[in-house]
This record gives sequence, structure tokens and C-alpha cells, in this order.
Amino acid sequence: MLLYIFYKPLWDRHFTSAVWASCQTAVAKVARSEMSYISAPPLLLLLLLLWIGLAAVFAHYNVVMVIFDDLRPALGAYGDSRARTPHLDEFAQGSSIFMRAYSQQALCAPSRNSLLTGRRPDTLHLYDFYSYWRSFVGNFTTLPQYFKEQGYYTYSCGKVFHPGLSSNNTDDFPLSWSAPTFHPRTEQYMNSPVCPDHSGGVLRKNYLICPVHLQTQPYKTLPDIESVAEALRFLDSRKKNRQPYFLAVGFHKPHINFRFPRQFLDRFPLTHFYNYTADAVKPPGMPDVAWNPYTDVRSRDDFKHRNISFPYGPISGHQAAQIRQAYYASVAYVDDLFGKLMAHLDLERTVVAVLGDHGWSLGEHAEWAKYSNFEVALRVPLIIRSPEFRLEQPRQMHSITELLDVFPTLVDLAHLPPIPTCNRSNSELQQLTCSEGKSLYPQLQGTDLGEEHVALSQYPRPGMLPTKHPNSDKPKLRNIKIMGYSLRTNLYRYTLWVRFHANNFSQDWHNIYGEELYDHRLDSGEEFNLSALPEFNIIRQHLRRQLIEAVG
Repeated sequence: MLLYIFYKPLWDRHFTSAVWASCQTAVAKVARSEMSYISAPPLLLLLLLLWIGLAAVFAHYNVVMVIFDDLRPALGAYGDSRARTPHLDEFAQGSSIFMRAYSQQALCAPSRNSLLTGRRPDTLHLYDFYSYWRSFVGNFTTLPQYFKEQGYYTYSCGKVFHPGLSSNNTDDFPLSWSAPTFHPRTEQYMNSPVCPDHSGGVLRKNYLICPVHLQTQPYKTLPDIESVAEALRFLDSRKKNRQPYFLAVGFHKPHINFRFPRQFLDRFPLTHFYNYTADAVKPPGMPDVAWNPYTDVRSRDDFKHRNISFPYGPISGHQAAQIRQAYYASVAYVDDLFGKLMAHLDLERTVVAVLGDHGWSLGEHAEWAKYSNFEVALRVPLIIRSPEFRLEQPRQMHSITELLDVFPTLVDLAHLPPIPTCNRSNSELQQLTCSEGKSLYPQLQGTDLGEEHVALSQYPRPGMLPTKHPNSDKPKLRNIKIMGYSLRTNLYRYTLWVRFHANNFSQDWHNIYGEELYDHRLDSGEEFNLSALPEFNIIRQHLRRQLIEAVG
């Protein structure tokens, strides 16, 4: 009875059939070693056997996290019939697929720092690219840092943290990583003349659509190819090392510009992308403050001379099809590299999480790129595979999840001491090791359906109208005057644009610049803003209260 009381919580949380099988194996090994001469009390002997069984299961779980830049769920595993992603689809066959996972902000640096620290952009005070949380807000523990402190060897290949000031120009080395992070040598040529013009005779440096022949590129390769080669080298180097590792691999694509080996473009006939969406103009009910004028697409040399009117466009049908074709080709390119990475992993000993840092609009609402609070900009793929939960077919998880949840989930899957939830009653800035997300481990166990979960995202604006200066797609902190907070529930998306005071990071909930309400039961594309309709007043007011409470 005493043994049951002691081990019951541990059993409930960690003992799956795989664990029990390993415990049985451990018992058999002990029996074969002829330990009958040991005169230990039966209770102590049983404790020893249980400990051996646990060690056999958990001691060697490595963890690999794969991040794709600007990847929306344009994958076959998510039901996208245009996608050509055989390797990600094959990986998903034995994995849990989170169908409704959301980024905290549709911009690289805020999203990645939020993911890797387990803190929301409002906690990090990062909405642009220009501050490092440890010196600007607090010395918060990161996901790789936590694994490192628990005895893991941690290593980063490619774009994991956003490079630059937001990660201290070091990708947070040495605090997060056991060795200096790897960046491909060809990254330095990302803004160089490497893209063939439409005649094929001259290389240009600022093209949006850039299919290439590798032999024309610096070092005859591309950054993501180099990152995978380094990841494979790292995996080979760890084969005889008993120390578990945490490996993060960050792909640059499908982030613009769309530079990829030309053969991937041939898989996608242009005609398949003309009728992708019926949206040709900005929806009439969309507040102006919600619009992103896709300034980075407009600035590219192969588009800026095409007389796309600012800020609402539209882009021609032919141009739109070309962008979509190139996006899908970029996804197919990194899927191929992902397959090479997975072929070298021992999935029986490795927890793997695959995700995008945020989505990317492909003409929905007549918008392009990210920089918004819409579903297409915030929804990401999140696929998790663990030896502890062996699956013969993909398991779709339909609860609302956030990228904030990845940190505590991977900790629990590795069976490290759990990350505490940040306590709002105390100053979150004084809690250096905690998460504002939730662990998905209970859902993977099947003990929690996550039916009441919501996702909270946000995006800043410098004013009510789209502008070039300051850039309303990517405003710097000093220019932020409005913050759009977006709540995704099981049925609705509710977004409120309010006055934001950048000097003290506070909101004025009474000073409203725009309001949006979309019912996903009837309008999964978020085309019809219901916030002004009297019949939705009760649900709108309820969601507003829920959003304000969630922001805190």
C-alpha cells in the first residue's frame, strides 16, 4: 500500500505501455544476472527494479525541434491537395498533428522569442527586432537553456532564434547552447545578386521569385542545404555519446525571397494557382487598421515596377498565381531536406517537434505575407512524435494550441522536472523559469481533450491607416500607437484594436480603433466581420471580456 501511494502520481503521469514493457525487460535482466544472493528487503528491490525500468525508457530520449520560417499548414498531412510534401506527410503518419496551433505574433523575432522563452510578446516587450529580453526585460530561461541545465548537449543549426539584436547577435550563446550556433556560410549572400532575371542572362539581388540552378550559386549550394548537412554531421558525432542532446534545426524557407532549386518549380503547374481564392479586393467589413500592405513583396525588383497601388493593390491574377506557385515550390524544397534529416534520426529514441513560426497569406483578403491577426497569418503546423506514444496512423488533435505550449510540452516528453506556470499574482518578470503556455502532454496521453483552450495573439500598428513611413507592417517600438489583440476560441476569432502606450507597455481598452468578429462555423476564411451586427452583441461582449482577461 505504501508503495502504491508513493508511486501513484508518477504512474499516472509517466507510465505508458512502453514504460511498462521496459520495466519488464529490466526485471528480466536483473533475474538473468543472478541477484538472488542479495539480501535486500523486497520493497527496496522493487524500487530498484522500477528505477532501472524508468532509466531504460527515459535516459536516452534525445529531442529534435525543426522550425520552418513562414510556413502555413500547406502540407498534405493538413489536407492541402496542392502540396507536395511526402516526407513531412510520412513523418506525420506516426505523429500527433495539432490542427489548430497558433503563433503569438506573425513576425519572426517576436514569435521565435516567445516560443523559445515560453513568454508572450507583451511579457518580453518585443514586437519588432530590436531588443534582447535578458537586458531589456528579464533574464528568462529559454527552452534549450533548460535542457542544457538538465544535462543535455544543446546545438542549433540554421535560423532558430532570429539573428541580430533580439538574440544578442549570438543566438543567445552560450546561455542557450553548448557550442556556438551554426549558420551557413551562404547566408551572407542572401541579399546578393544571385537570382537570374527573366531573360536568364543576368543575376539580380532583390527578386521575390528566384528559382536557381545550384551551380550558379555561391559555393554551389544554398543555406538550408548547408544547415541539414551540418545537422547530419552533428548526429553522426553523437552516435557513441551517451549524453542526450537537444538539436534545433531552423529552415529559412519558405520565407521570401523564394530561392530554391529550379526543379521544384516543375512540380507545380501555374494553372493550379489561379483559383486559389476568390478574394480580389479588401473585404468591406475589414477595419483599415487590420490591413497589411505587404510592403516587403512590393519592394522586390520583379514586382515594384508593376504599378501595384498602395495600400490595397490588387495584385494581378497572373502575379498572384506566380507567388503561390513559388511558395509551394519552396515548401517542397525544404520538405525534401526534411526527409534527409529524418532518415538519419533514430525515432525510437528521439522526441521530434516540427512547426512553423507563423503563417503567410497567399491572397486571402487580397493580402500577402504575414503582419496581421488573421487565421492564415497566425495558424501554423505543429506535429509532435514521441517514442512514448507509438502511433500506427496520424492522430489529429483539434484543440486550440499555441506555440507557447511547445516549451513545457517538450520538457514533459523528455521527463525532466516540469516547468511551472508563470504566476500572475506575482511579478512575471521575477519568475525566471516558468511558462505562460500549457503542456500538451495530457492531450498526448489522452487524459485532456483541451476543449476550453484558447489562443491569444497580437500585432502592432503605428496608426489607423496603412503607411510606408513608418512601415505599418513592421513598426518599430517607438512608433507603435495601436495594438491588435486577437482571441481564437473553438468557434470564433475576436480581434480588438486598442490604444497602446509604448513608453510603459500599457493598453487603453476604452480607446478602440477597430473590432472584428468571425464565426468559423460559417466563415473559416474570416471574410465577414460580424462585430457591428446587433444579433452578435452578446457574444461580442463576452469575447471582449474574455480577451481583456487573457491579456491581463
